[in-house]
Amino acid sequence: MTDINKHEEQKRFRAEATSLWKITFGPLVWAVHFVATYGLTALTCAKGWPLDPLRIGVGVGTVLALAGILWLGWGAWAQWDTLRDREWENDAPTDEDRHQFLGHAAFLLSIISFIGVVYVALPILLFGSCQ
Repeated sequence: MTDINKHEEQKRFRAEATSLWKITFGPLVWAVHFVATYGLTALTCAKGWPLDPLRIGVGVGTVLALAGILWLGWGAWAQWDTLRDREWENDAPTDEDRHQFLGHAAFLLSIISFIGVVYVALPILLFGSCQ
């Protein structure tokens, strides 16, 4: 294998490894938001602290988490690249189809993560007390 081919193969591998990591970022934001929200709620209710600072903190954290997931989803949508080639199926064993499939998967996981963050925040923002 020549050095040029080897370099090109390493470049493609790095791009796909990055795409694999991108799949995990949306659910990771959701998981961090979930743990922080429910952990702070449990601590606040156990200590008997007022709920208004918690609601403000959860609201700010939710907005930041949703903004992060939207940004990740936009990047995944661009990687999926359906507007350029109008190809909705990426089932060929090529580098381009694999790259677009990973963008598709990351985009769908971003949608699920967005919905998850909203559902995690709703009880804290809507309920009146810890009891």
